[in-house]
Amino acid sequence: MATKHEQIIQHIHSLKAGSKISVRQIAKTLQVSDGTAYRAIKDAETQGLVSTIERVGTIRIEKKNKDNFEKLSFAEIINIVDGQVLGGRNGLHKTLHKFLIGAMQLDAMMGYTEAGSLLIVGNRVRAHELALKAGAAVLVTGGFDTEESIKRLADEKNLPIISTSYDTFTVATMINRAIYDQLIKKEIVFVSDIARPFDKCYYLKAENTVHDWHVLNNETAHTRFPVINEERHVVGMVASKDILRQDHNILIEKVMTKHPQVVQEKTSLAFVAHMMVWEGIEVVPVVDENQVLTGIVTRQDVLKALQHIQRQPQIGETIEDIIAREMTESDEKMVYETIVAPQMTNQLGTLSNGVFTSIMIEAASRLMHHMKKGELVVENLTVFFIKPVQIDTALVIKPHLLEAGRIYAKVEVEIFNERKLVGKGMIMAQLIDR
Repeated sequence: MATKHEQIIQHIHSLKAGSKISVRQIAKTLQVSDGTAYRAIKDAETQGLVSTIERVGTIRIEKKNKDNFEKLSFAEIINIVDGQVLGGRNGLHKTLHKFLIGAMQLDAMMGYTEAGSLLIVGNRVRAHELALKAGAAVLVTGGFDTEESIKRLADEKNLPIISTSYDTFTVATMINRAIYDQLIKKEIVFVSDIARPFDKCYYLKAENTVHDWHVLNNETAHTRFPVINEERHVVGMVASKDILRQDHNILIEKVMTKHPQVVQEKTSLAFVAHMMVWEGIEVVPVVDENQVLTGIVTRQDVLKALQHIQRQPQIGETIEDIIAREMTESDEKMVYETIVAPQMTNQLGTLSNGVFTSIMIEAASRLMHHMKKGELVVENLTVFFIKPVQIDTALVIKPHLLEAGRIYAKVEVEIFNERKLVGKGMIMAQLIDR
């Protein structure tokens, strides 16, 4: 039976996009406490089902598919630009397909304005009217208002007209940055992207016996299974080592490992890979916020996903991407060179500490690849920043392997500028076989 939290999420799923949602309404409809309703609504906001806007309230929005993640709803636009709604509240759940800046003649502007777009413009009332008639929403910059007739038209068309105190250039920059951030998020793989769902995973119940483990093992050839109770909560894990030389009639709850490591659907692939390496885990149960089993993820699933990611183009470029792109191999074997780009610096124009550290990790990782040791997962990192490094400086990076085992490595990385040492680090890491 679904929990109250799950019932609320299912209820929100069933609402039409644009529906207003409140704690009191949910509590009354589903006969739950205000606290339970509030927590479920916040969870729905995290899942992208609703959006909360100041002076408007919480509304149901269209949940974006990952393939279409870079599209923003008008409700999200309001939060990004600290805007207020002048009209067309019922259209806040809609997504914009593109935005344009109204800095041209009216006829030319309308040639680019189409349904589903957002026109960013100042106090040009005629432009507001024509954009709404063309099926586009309007964002009025500079803190200006618009005429009452335009607000009524927005209500009729269910197209938002929004006002913000920021100027046009700032607004365009803010929206561009929000889209760019979502492009980067789009590339992040979560456990939910690779997990085997509940109806396709194998498990045992606490009241099952060791004999049931043997039966399931013969059917599936798997050796590790999550153990659940009547509410489908994960209460343990049982593996071949747990049932070795045990009587077939002993209950699973007597031999299982209690309080196992679990992950949630929004746990990142990088985190679960790291956990599996350090804990030596082959299978991890996937649970929801109520600790109810929703699936499993295996080491093979994680390694397959990591290999797939390496073959994919990165749409949104991160600092790590810039470092990897700019770092080149010098004439000397296993020595690298890079130039300090503007994106790598802090507000003082010197190489930021975080980027300094990332350069060292990238160099160590390349050394491991060259020696066919596998993927580097950093366990401990000690860094010494000896001299500040300014923008456009040429750096030489020299990684040295100090120790290496089957699953462990210790690497020292030195960074030079004009043959002077500017920083060094000691990296202790575990290795994942490629």
